[in-house]
Amino acid sequence: MKKGLLTLSMALGITLFAGCNSQKATKDDLSIIPLPVEMTAGTGEFKLNGDTKILTSSDNEEVLGVAGYLSELLSPATGFAFTTELATEAAKNTIFLKLNPEISGETGAYHLTVSDDQVIIEAPESIGLFYGVQSLRQLLPAEIESSTVQNGISWNVPAAEIKDEPQFQYRGLHLDVGRHFFPVSFIKKYIDLLAMHKMNKFHWHLTEDQGWRLEIKKYPKLQEIASQREGTLIGHGGETPFEYDNKPYGGYYTQEEAREVVAYAAERFITVIPEIEMPGHATAALAAYPELGCTGGPYEVIKRWGVFPDIYCAGEEKTFEFLENVLLEVMDIFPSEYIHIGGDEAPKDRWEECPKCQARIRREGLKNEHELQSYFITRMEKFLNKHGRQIIGWDEILEGGLAPGATVMSWRGEAGGIEAAKMGHDVIMTPNSHLYLDYYQTDPENEPLGIGGYLPLEKVYSYHPVPEALTDEEAKHILGAQGNLWTEYVKTADHVEYMVYPRAVALSEVVWTPKEQRDYSNFLSRLEKHYKRLDILDVNYFYEVPKPSSNTAKAGFLESTQIALSTPLKNTEIRYTLDGSEPTAESALYTKPVTVDKTGVLKAITVKTSTGEISKTLEIPVTKVAYTAPIENITPGENGLTYSYYEGFFRTVKQMEEQQPENTGIVTSKWIPEVVNSASFGFTFSGLLPVEKNGLYHFHLSSDDGSKMYLNEQEFIDNDGLHSNQTVIEPAALKKGLYKVKIYFTEGGGGYNLNLKRQSPDGSVKELTPADFFTEK
Repeated sequence: MKKGLLTLSMALGITLFAGCNSQKATKDDLSIIPLPVEMTAGTGEFKLNGDTKILTSSDNEEVLGVAGYLSELLSPATGFAFTTELATEAAKNTIFLKLNPEISGETGAYHLTVSDDQVIIEAPESIGLFYGVQSLRQLLPAEIESSTVQNGISWNVPAAEIKDEPQFQYRGLHLDVGRHFFPVSFIKKYIDLLAMHKMNKFHWHLTEDQGWRLEIKKYPKLQEIASQREGTLIGHGGETPFEYDNKPYGGYYTQEEAREVVAYAAERFITVIPEIEMPGHATAALAAYPELGCTGGPYEVIKRWGVFPDIYCAGEEKTFEFLENVLLEVMDIFPSEYIHIGGDEAPKDRWEECPKCQARIRREGLKNEHELQSYFITRMEKFLNKHGRQIIGWDEILEGGLAPGATVMSWRGEAGGIEAAKMGHDVIMTPNSHLYLDYYQTDPENEPLGIGGYLPLEKVYSYHPVPEALTDEEAKHILGAQGNLWTEYVKTADHVEYMVYPRAVALSEVVWTPKEQRDYSNFLSRLEKHYKRLDILDVNYFYEVPKPSSNTAKAGFLESTQIALSTPLKNTEIRYTLDGSEPTAESALYTKPVTVDKTGVLKAITVKTSTGEISKTLEIPVTKVAYTAPIENITPGENGLTYSYYEGFFRTVKQMEEQQPENTGIVTSKWIPEVVNSASFGFTFSGLLPVEKNGLYHFHLSSDDGSKMYLNEQEFIDNDGLHSNQTVIEPAALKKGLYKVKIYFTEGGGGYNLNLKRQSPDGSVKELTPADFFTEK
């Protein structure tokens, strides 16, 4: 027994059994993602050849489907024809798929045994056999993924015994096709990758303000009008003035195509969950059928991104007739138990002014527009329940009272999920902090344009779907977790893959493998091998760029500075330049921290030493800064900041100052005081920042949505525009004294966050609150 394998055993629950000779599997031979619950490496190997057969213990349709899938998986690369036969037991040179009711565990549990003579996959249900096939697939050389015959490869499977089952029954991935449309061929590839990683839910986001993507035969204008927009925003949605490309954009899936996708996913034991948004994100539908809106229109399919005021009219009976008819056709296409009805980001402006909605509120005895939304969702839930279906909604459906049997998808952090679980409702965790795959994976300067935010691979892997705030009984309501990809800024299939992979690979292990067995370093080792599999499958995944030692997108210095770089990936090296040129595999090799003594930019890449492939470029602007003098002859007041509160929808922070504030005061603890009573709002904060000693400081301003910081009345940090949570860092050389500070913040709807950190000259980082400032007398 090798010491290295013993260490792996102790860390990850993988054990080894002794064989009759010295040929033992290594940890690299047993590289499977997601990591199995229990894995025992043995002696010897099973060799696939032209005489290998697939045996099944049953001739039921699902088992034969798994056998056919396995044959189609193995044949192209090996060139072997794998016949399938019915059998009661395994035989030499066979792969035996055996239904065994004595195998215990959660749905999807399986046992996989590989010996010199045979491979046996056992499970109580065919879904477990399918997952056993996925593990067998990853034990084979990566070349098994090729679509053409690979000569010279030994198709050997290392001897092993695996006992495995999922930790969560909901293991999902989402794709928004409303903002940008993707063909059926790509949707199938997306599903294939889910299957390889033992994921079982595909959340298909089919309707949006910017496009309706599903054919509804009763309402043909949804295809003719709602699926098409006259152009698309150029640049970021938080930047004004808006510019458009004026190129017609559209597309939709016919019902026949949607059924094809559903059947394709079902063969891979994946449930397709359709989402039909209501009552908000409905402008495209209103453009086709304006009588369903509160104002009657006219409406147009939206060309830019954001949250828009025109939603379905809750006072109009035609609205419910329309949605019920739509859902009847949706249910006929999608057999999923769950239908996702959205429920998020539905401004109440139109309802507040609509006589029919106000009449509905009075007639139903409701208190306000939030309870009207609860009425809306509950009514649709009852309709779906009558047809044997259940609803899922985003966590906004909690507002005004939760529909009785609703399952909540918690996206604005975990708070909504915790609240729902404590109420006894099932929950799917998909917090934007850990599972929003449209967030940047590295410095935005080095990435394609995105919505904002920062979500590295390690943070995805660190997530655990069960919050500590829940009791054991409440935790039973956490069904699992899901990664979400919104496509405002993701226009192509290649870009989808770039944003999703490898973060979805990390998520697959989060929802399958027991928390105590997960280890990020070991995951990275297995991921390195897995990349070759993804390469052969032509997946355009993100490859880690070098990381600076301090997580900063910008460095400042007084005389000089040193920048340390690292990469978590093995079998790689870092190459860099300082002259502004793009680094290559022949650029300077990084061996120690790089000294920089003039303004410029450090560019660095990760290089695979085995293939020479390179990552995207890390760029760190480095700026020589001069001291900013403190304000003289100024008297500080009490601890805190003065604030002005503005209500309204502001695309930029400066827009709020065009109107009078709703409220003013002093805030002394948390940033956002208890005066907010609107989904969209803004604040300004003003005061004095004390600096205790001379030196170079770095300020980190994070916000969801936009923010700006002024220092001594000069713009200092620009984090403006409507975006998800993102951080901007700027250096400042400050002397001891007091500095005037003004911070702007705006929220366009949904969850909000404002945070300011200060990194001192000694490298320590402090999170600043209003208590760290003084008001000005």
